[in-house]
Amino acid sequence: MEAFKKRQISFSLQLVAVTAILFGVHTYLLSYFAEKIEFFFPLWHIYAFHFIVTAIFYTLINFRFSSGKTNIFNLFMGLTFLKMVFAILFLLPVLLSDFENKQPDVFNFFIPYFLYLFFEVYAISKFLQKA
Repeated sequence: MEAFKKRQISFSLQLVAVTAILFGVHTYLLSYFAEKIEFFFPLWHIYAFHFIVTAIFYTLINFRFSSGKTNIFNLFMGLTFLKMVFAILFLLPVLLSDFENKQPDVFNFFIPYFLYLFFEVYAISKFLQKA
């Protein structure tokens, strides 16, 4: 269980750092290039969603790996599919609304989505190499 805590703390610190950097860069780019565009979702909602989902999924995989089940690839693929479902549910209000310009909101969501997914794959690949 000590290894679980060590991996969890390390990942949590990395996740906070990645979130802070991405949020800062994203905020700066929007203020510079898209200052006149009105968005449906505030940027912090998008990053809170990605942060929470990534933290929960990594914790589940870390726990399963720590309890002796080294075959975590299927769990990872299932959680990745679930993350896609959650993404669609998150975007459903903007997609179903009569909001005029939906494309910037979708881009605002999916650019960090893929960056978080890359980070998640990088962090979880350590488990997959050991399995």
